[in-house]
Amino acid sequence: MLDAGTPTTTGTVAPAQPEQGGFPPFDTRTFPSQVFWLAITFAFLFVVLWKLVTPRISGVITARRDQINGDVRTAEQHRRDSEAAAAAYETALAGARARAHKLAEENRQKLNEEAARDKAAAEATAQKDFAAAETRIAATRAEARAHVVRAAQEAAADIVSRLTGESVGADEAARAVQAAIGSGT
Repeated sequence: MLDAGTPTTTGTVAPAQPEQGGFPPFDTRTFPSQVFWLAITFAFLFVVLWKLVTPRISGVITARRDQINGDVRTAEQHRRDSEAAAAAYETALAGARARAHKLAEENRQKLNEEAARDKAAAEATAQKDFAAAETRIAATRAEARAHVVRAAQEAAADIVSRLTGESVGADEAARAVQAAIGSGT
């Protein structure tokens, strides 16, 4: 044990001369062997990469390039097919439109012909009805004229008999009415 009277020193004592060595890669004495092993390792890795890895990478790149080219060719073929299908669709659509227009025009012509026939038949019926009505009107007029003439004859005979007191025959009254009608008075 230590006395209380003895001085104690604690600390680190540095050696008088640093130790030889240090970090081995930086040791200049080992540079030639390091360069030798570096060359051997580099050559080994180069051969491994050249013989094993490069062909595999090359194969993968070639396979991918071939697949991409195949996919591009397939896509190009699909594009041509879709363009052909679109052209066929447009052609079919144009044909369908043309047929629809043709059918519509045919139906329009049929309807116009039917309307013209119906109109002609209606006009013929109307003309016939009009002629029949004209005939009836003419007959009614003639009958009315005959009634008017007869009434005029009777009225003339009655007027003459009241004014003069003489009786006039039906023939004489008819001649007088005919003379009045013929003169326009």
